[in-house]
Amino acid sequence: MRNVMISVCLALVLTGAACSAEGLSENEVRNMKIIAHRGGSSLGNENTLSCIAAGMAAGADMVEIDVHQTADSALVVCHDMTVDRTTDGKGRIEDLTLAQIRSLRIVGEDGSLTDEHIPTLDEVLDLIDGRCGLLLEVKRRKHQYEGIEERVVEALERHNAVGYTVVQSFNDRVIETVHRLNPEIRVEKLLFCRVLGLPLIFDGTFTSFSWDKYGYVASFNFYHGFINRRLLDEIHERGKEVKVWTVNDERSFPKIPVDGVITDCPDKF
Repeated sequence: MRNVMISVCLALVLTGAACSAEGLSENEVRNMKIIAHRGGSSLGNENTLSCIAAGMAAGADMVEIDVHQTADSALVVCHDMTVDRTTDGKGRIEDLTLAQIRSLRIVGEDGSLTDEHIPTLDEVLDLIDGRCGLLLEVKRRKHQYEGIEERVVEALERHNAVGYTVVQSFNDRVIETVHRLNPEIRVEKLLFCRVLGLPLIFDGTFTSFSWDKYGYVASFNFYHGFINRRLLDEIHERGKEVKVWTVNDERSFPKIPVDGVITDCPDKF
């Protein structure tokens, strides 16, 4: 499905090739935030406490995590909607209780069981405790995870994490609700691309776009191949920022002065 989405964007957007023709000054590179994707997944098992700690130790400006909601309304940190890929269990997070999820063990890249478990958002906030920024992606589809925005905001407020946390999502309802609940929490829009010549973006579906609609959004976070200098300048002129994902090698590193790079390899950059 992801490859289909990217192919659709390629057919509709004129970007990518224009990026490689431009160079960056040392100062422009230095000003880019380096964000450890899924904690910095090249450094450990993604979205685990040990991986997040490794991402911070590597010097990342921010750590990125993914948040889901369990059947009993607990907030847990995992990329997928299921526990199948990363643990020794099976099932959708929304159908499992926190106790069921905590009974599972993380599976390492070599297939062996580790002593780690899927962490809760509270555990991650305790670990970070303001030592670096947090880019928190809320995963949500349609009517899934009712009340997740309220619980995320409550957790950030309870941990005094509002000042160092950014909430991002592909889902407009998520960022709109978080902004309404606490306008002090910075929110950012995740998307694949902006459609050339039309008031549309592609964020998994085709979504209407206008500057007024997203006036409350601080940054637009693009797939790295779908941003060029003209679009970047337009966004900057509106007082917004741009981050790109997921950049793991020199070839995909942006040649234009974006504001942040989301990478599995924070130590590399």
